[in-house]
Amino acid sequence: MRQLWVEDEKGRSRLPDPVRTAAVRAVLITSVTLIQATIAFFCSVTGSWLAFPLTVSTVAGTVVATWSVLDVWVTRQVWRQRNGVVSEPSSVARQARRERRREERAARAAARKRAGKSGGDAGADRAAGGRGHEGGAPAVGAAQDRAAEDRAPGDRVLTDAA
Repeated sequence: MRQLWVEDEKGRSRLPDPVRTAAVRAVLITSVTLIQATIAFFCSVTGSWLAFPLTVSTVAGTVVATWSVLDVWVTRQVWRQRNGVVSEPSSVARQARRERRREERAARAAARKRAGKSGGDAGADRAAGGRGHEGGAPAVGAAQDRAAEDRAPGDRVLTDAA
């Protein structure tokens, strides 16, 4: 027997309370303004004396509705900034990063292959305790490079206090 209701494992998360409150307020104000605009239109078509006052109040209501929609956006941004959000890169960004890393790996492998054929000093330098870089300066490990590439700009990074 097939189930009638199947829940998703990860649904869309609920809006934070301040953002939800601002969104409900914006929807109510916008809907009242639209109803008011419709009534103002019909009053002006019929030539009623209410057409002018309703039109003026509809213009004011449009300004207030616009402000309320902006308030939702600002409240959302403030909430995110204060409470923090786990940054997940989009699949497009992740795919581009994978492609870039794949190309970099291929370029490094080709460089190693060329260095191996030409008999360069990289192997002797590594044997002497270096990592194959000029000047003996320590290089950042490949794992650290990949970890840095995987982080989004807003991600928090915990480091050892040394």
